[in-house]
Amino acid sequence: MITVIIFNLTGCAQKAVSQEVFGKLPARPEISGQISEVAPPLVIQELRPSLEAYEPQVNIVTPQPGEILQDNNVEVRLQVKDLPIFKNSQLNLGPHLQVILDNQPYVDVYDLNQPLTFSDLVPGTHTLRVFASSPWYESFKNVGAYAQIEFHVFTKTEDNKPDPSLPLLTYSRPQGSYGAEPILLDFYLTNAPLPALAKNNLEDSMADWRIRCTINGESFVIDRWQSVYLKGFKPGKNWIKLEFLDGQGNPVINAFNSTTRTITYDPDSKDTLAQIFRGELSIEQLRGIVDPTYTAKIPQPEPTPTVTSTPAPKPTPIKSPVPIPSPEETPTTVPEKESTPQETPVVVPQEKSTSEEPGESQLKNQPIEQVNPEIAPQPSPEINPSTPQETPAVVPQEESTSEEPGESQLQNQPIEQINPGIAPQPSPEIKPSIPQETPAVVPQESTSEH
Repeated sequence: MITVIIFNLTGCAQKAVSQEVFGKLPARPEISGQISEVAPPLVIQELRPSLEAYEPQVNIVTPQPGEILQDNNVEVRLQVKDLPIFKNSQLNLGPHLQVILDNQPYVDVYDLNQPLTFSDLVPGTHTLRVFASSPWYESFKNVGAYAQIEFHVFTKTEDNKPDPSLPLLTYSRPQGSYGAEPILLDFYLTNAPLPALAKNNLEDSMADWRIRCTINGESFVIDRWQSVYLKGFKPGKNWIKLEFLDGQGNPVINAFNSTTRTITYDPDSKDTLAQIFRGELSIEQLRGIVDPTYTAKIPQPEPTPTVTSTPAPKPTPIKSPVPIPSPEETPTTVPEKESTPQETPVVVPQEKSTSEEPGESQLKNQPIEQVNPEIAPQPSPEINPSTPQETPAVVPQEESTSEEPGESQLQNQPIEQINPGIAPQPSPEIKPSIPQETPAVVPQESTSEH
């Protein structure tokens, strides 16, 4: 039934080993109606071996046992051997001491160089209990991991004074607020006999002791001194009560053998302990809470991607030479200007026709159609300057005004050939032919008339 149970025995010379803290005992599937026992989280099981080598030895330096103080503000100084006491700066967890004044909730101590002060103590007798604890609040149960003294403020009284001849139960967990299940149930025992030795003494009523645990009105009994992980708590407030029972199931009356605490369970909490129990933190991230010299390897790859990403955006501003094609557009206007001077020489043949004043009859025979097409300005329609070329065509109309007797001749000559702007239509076909015909016609007609 009880495979491995190690107790802190008064007057026992044999040194106990903390196997009950780090051992792997089977979990009971169900303890009561709503509450059931489960195995510790896997991460906790992996971290436990890192602390198995330690057997912390705790000592209360001040106040001294039995000391009567003349001040109700008390400074407590502690010493620990064979266990590093520290708090991880990132996770705020680490091996520490739990200090309990009388039967108040414990206070965590992570720095032994700073004294712990209790203020405004009630005059009379007080009991101080201290024990070593793991980062996840499992108590070390080896001999020497627990220390206890009595001291007095101004005077001695019978309050807060446990009987050293009787077993003493020290409540540890649960305490405070929780964000995930399972929730640790942990306590410390002193002056409780080993069951193996108590069997030889049948008259010892403490041989078959039990711890009765009541959670929200449901009770169950624990018959081993071991950290227990439970689930089945309701969100919100929960209350827990621990009692030390003898072999007949009767409570053993001592100063602190019956203790009740209230806790808060909030499944949405994001505290470090909740993240550990939910499995959100890896074993590599948690090594720092058991080894003060450990440096996590996870943050090392984080700076490497930042270095590679920074040079990547730097070459992007090379796109600045994009405005270079803008000057290329300017030379496109140059050929347009070259086309304009080509129109000026076209006017030259028109002047020849105006110089022939005496040859009115020649104008009748000479079809002005050849001059009118003026296909020389045909290149101009591309630039749309064809309209100015029609103005010189009006010159023959002025000659008609000088020819007073030959009005009938002008009737025969259809000026319509000048008006129709057919010149732009056949312009692409007759461009090369017209400049060749004009010089051939002018000399022949001039010789025949004179």
